[in-house]
Amino acid sequence: MKKVSKVFYIALSIVVIMVILGAVFPTEFENLTSRIKVFVSTTFGWYYMLLMSAMVIVAIMIAFSRFGKIRLGKDHDKPDFSTVTWIGMLFSAGMGIGLVFYGAAEPLFHYIVDAPNAEVGSSAAFKDALVYSYFHWGLHIWAMYGVVALSLAFFQFRKGEPGLISSTLKPLFGDKMNGPFGTFVDVLSVFATVFGVATSLGFGAVQINGGLSHLFGIEVGFVPQTIIVIVVTGLFIMSAWSGLSRGIKYLSNTNIVLAVILLIIVIAIGPTVLIMNMFTETLGLYVQNLIGMSFKTAPLSGDNRAWLDSWTIFYWAWWLSWAPFVGMFIARVSRGRTIREFIVGVMIAPTLFIAIWYAAFGTTAGSIQDSGFDLSNFATELVLFNMFDQLPLSTILSIIAIILIASFFITSADSATFVLGMQTTRGSLTPPNTVKVAWGIAQSAVAVILLYVGGLTALQNTIIIAALPFSFIMILMIFALYKALKKEV
Repeated sequence: MKKVSKVFYIALSIVVIMVILGAVFPTEFENLTSRIKVFVSTTFGWYYMLLMSAMVIVAIMIAFSRFGKIRLGKDHDKPDFSTVTWIGMLFSAGMGIGLVFYGAAEPLFHYIVDAPNAEVGSSAAFKDALVYSYFHWGLHIWAMYGVVALSLAFFQFRKGEPGLISSTLKPLFGDKMNGPFGTFVDVLSVFATVFGVATSLGFGAVQINGGLSHLFGIEVGFVPQTIIVIVVTGLFIMSAWSGLSRGIKYLSNTNIVLAVILLIIVIAIGPTVLIMNMFTETLGLYVQNLIGMSFKTAPLSGDNRAWLDSWTIFYWAWWLSWAPFVGMFIARVSRGRTIREFIVGVMIAPTLFIAIWYAAFGTTAGSIQDSGFDLSNFATELVLFNMFDQLPLSTILSIIAIILIASFFITSADSATFVLGMQTTRGSLTPPNTVKVAWGIAQSAVAVILLYVGGLTALQNTIIIAALPFSFIMILMIFALYKALKKEV
């Protein structure tokens, strides 16, 4: 434990205090955070839209500039992982559980319940549902993750700095980042990581519980969800103990294989021709309307601003709050790649896979809805399994989905414990197992308490609020990175 920094103790204390407040005063805590979240969304919505769009522009400019040939490491370094494994790790850390959780449910909601532009249930709404799903999970998010990860990887592997968010700001502030301001930046990063991942663990437990209930009649509730969290905690601690190049590597490869198998089966036994037609047209619509969607703020009374706050702006804040964790993990597994190879890989591969995924699951759900079976009546975590019931091989599909969720669950928690270990041991590339286990238990304890008090919404609100100050740090990271790259060239 000699490597442990004061960030560990400060961040852990804040986490404990927040959990106690959420457990003792769940209603008051949720009401307060909801009011602050609404204020942030309505007041800073334009800012989030501009910031995320700027991330895409910055990423593309850096990739195709004279900086693109710079290697993230020494000039002779080679990538630590194969391209397939690397892409698998991006998914596992970035949004694995979310893809399965929302793959059918989000497009269905935009189509049937609350459409962004067109009339609910119309053909235009069906297409918009897929286009906005691509938008919410595609290019903008991965550009933002890419810029944060690039900054971390450049300073860590090229300049020999510790793998900390605070280290990326040294070109602007110098040794001041070794003091209280640097500690504040790193504590904020740890805070966002813990609650972001804990909330996702709660989602994963709820959906695994829903799938087991759907298949085997297991009760849905706090006790089975707690058992799921405990079992998965044991598994991801074992994986974390085995190290980055073994546990997370093998799990990431497993995730990719299972996800591709599930995707191929759904395309094959679902409305195949409709899926491919919808994918082709909506991908074109996504590219065609990307600029308009990127800057849409719905400023006038006749606009659907409530939808924008609930979805796009919510997502932008949510992904920003995940940036410290995902960016640090992507940086850690990307040593040896050139900047151009890194940015193109991070932005293009996940975006294309996500588009295919949402086209397959969203089109299938919409087609089943149109056939007369109302999927919109089911809770979000049950939409997928009830969709499978309307297809051949439904039991096999549900079992694969549950295993995939569990695998993503383990990998996300595993990679998060690794990143939290790095952030609280002065950027160590090999944080002690005791620190990783401590953070693993802390994350799971937060998830269990949130499930008990029904406080997932309150903690979601909290990390969205935390995303606002971190967004300012992200802007500083861009200027610091540009200054360092210019000097490097």
